[in-house]
Amino acid sequence: MIVLDVMMPDMDGFSVLKEIRRTSRVPVLMLTARGEAEDRIEGLEIGADDYLAKPFLPKELLLRVGAILNRAYPKQNEMVELAGATVDMANAEVWKNGEKQTLTAKEMQLFEKLYQNAGRIVTTGILCETICGEFWQGYESTLSTHIRHLREKIEENPSKPVSLVTVKGLGYRLNLKEVSP
Repeated sequence: MIVLDVMMPDMDGFSVLKEIRRTSRVPVLMLTARGEAEDRIEGLEIGADDYLAKPFLPKELLLRVGAILNRAYPKQNEMVELAGATVDMANAEVWKNGEKQTLTAKEMQLFEKLYQNAGRIVTTGILCETICGEFWQGYESTLSTHIRHLREKIEENPSKPVSLVTVKGLGYRLNLKEVSP
């Protein structure tokens, strides 16, 4: 997030914001002594997420920043329901048949990537890059091992997965538990 003043020495904040908006959707709060209605309207029209004039209360600034961040980066559901297990994202734990198992760091990275794309195919390359970085070629068998361990924790029957399924020749797909109306 960017907190941007309007009155700066070389380029005013409105011009800076216009430049930012050409390439980015990063949240921006205009914080400035220029509190006239025209200035506030201009700031919001060119893409500020909020506009706060000085003087301001520190608590108001914190609340506005929190609100902007919550809108821009909503928290993902921390409890993920699968057919045979529940994954607690906040604690990297899997609950299956009343028993708790902890996910390793690599398993958690994989699960997060799959969850962010739930219902869609995530390629082997993307998953390898997730756990190994940009130089992942040759790590496909390592990925397979991590997938197997993850399936052992989240699937009722890891040999016949229903939540973490292989899409032959492409990658994997995470299927969330269907909720009945």
